[in-house]
Amino acid sequence: MAANKENKPQDRRRAGWLSHPVLSLLLVLVWLLLQGSLSLPYWISALLLGLLLPWLVQGFLGPAMRPRKTLLMLRFAALVLWDIVVSNLTVARLVLSPGARPQPAWVRVPLALRQPGPITLLATIITTTPGTVSCVVDGERAEILVHALDCADPQAMAEDIKRRYEQPLLEIFE
Repeated sequence: MAANKENKPQDRRRAGWLSHPVLSLLLVLVWLLLQGSLSLPYWISALLLGLLLPWLVQGFLGPAMRPRKTLLMLRFAALVLWDIVVSNLTVARLVLSPGARPQPAWVRVPLALRQPGPITLLATIITTTPGTVSCVVDGERAEILVHALDCADPQAMAEDIKRRYEQPLLEIFE
């Protein structure tokens, strides 16, 4: 029995009912939004889902990411949403303009991030923003390879991604 205790991972944070509080809160909010009502039965079912689901799958989730700076996180979310709107308009103009000549490019973005969660979030942000068609995370080279729909200056785009997205993620998660 003593051997089993030694084999347990030491980095697991709270393995109890609220091991992933952000996920629990998100599940509660999404459930209530999907139900379209704030009546008591929906609150009870939302709270049960918010507690039970993360608890049931905590072995698959690993340790929770714990953002330290809530205000920075909210500003970052607003920036990403703004960039998505602006990028949509830019791509629409590019696609609908008859004389447009897009310059597709592969852009290498070196990573300062080291944690898998924030790297995944960065990759998601990059692929969600229109104009960046896809990306590949290369863990061995510590970089993300981004396919841009229209990019005249790959170096400037890489610096922009690092400044606008990676730097705030570093401040939030590391």
